[in-house]
Amino acid sequence: MVLSDSPAERHRQVAGLFTDRVRGTRSWDAPAPVAGWTARDVVRHLTEWFPGFLASGAGIDLPKGPSVDEDPVAAWQIHADAVQAVLDDPETAHRHLTNPHLGSLPLAAAIDRFYTSDVFMHTWDLSRATGQDDTLDPEFCAELVGGMEQMEEVIRSSGQYGPRVAVPEDADAQTRLLGFIGRDPFWSRP
Repeated sequence: MVLSDSPAERHRQVAGLFTDRVRGTRSWDAPAPVAGWTARDVVRHLTEWFPGFLASGAGIDLPKGPSVDEDPVAAWQIHADAVQAVLDDPETAHRHLTNPHLGSLPLAAAIDRFYTSDVFMHTWDLSRATGQDDTLDPEFCAELVGGMEQMEEVIRSSGQYGPRVAVPEDADAQTRLLGFIGRDPFWSRP
C-alpha cells in the first residue's frame, strides 16, 4: 500500500491497518516488543497520550470510549474515529497546535507528524506481539527514519525512544526504522 501525503488520508490508511491488527488480536496479554508491554499496552499508549496532547495544544477534547482494560477494540475504534473526524473537519485547515517544545504548527501537520507516525510504528509492535503480518509501508519507513536520523540527538534526549539497536548495513528501511527507534527487528514472541 502506498500511503497518501494528505494527513487525513494517511491517518485513514495507517489507523485502518492498526484497526485490522486490533481486530485480529486474540490475546491482549501477549508480550509486545516494547519491554514490559503487552498487546493491550500498545493500544493503551496510543489512546492515552494523544488526547492530552491535542487538548493542551489545540483545545480539542476527543470523545472517550471505554478503557483499554475493559474493551481494547472499542477503546481503539472510538479513539481512531475521533481523530479521523478532527482531520476530516474543514475547520482543521485553519487551526494550529501550539506546544512549548514544538512551537505552533498547522493542526493536521502536527497530527500527521507526531501521532499518525506513532500509530504507524506501533503497528509493528502490535502485529509482532500478536503474530500478525508486521510489514510496514517501505517508503514511509524510509521517510521516517531519514527524518529522524537528522535529529537523533533531540530524539534520544526526549526519552521517547530506546537506544538504537544495531542492524545490518544493508538492512531494508523497515529494519533500519525499527532499530533506530530501539526495537529489535528480529524480536519474536516467546
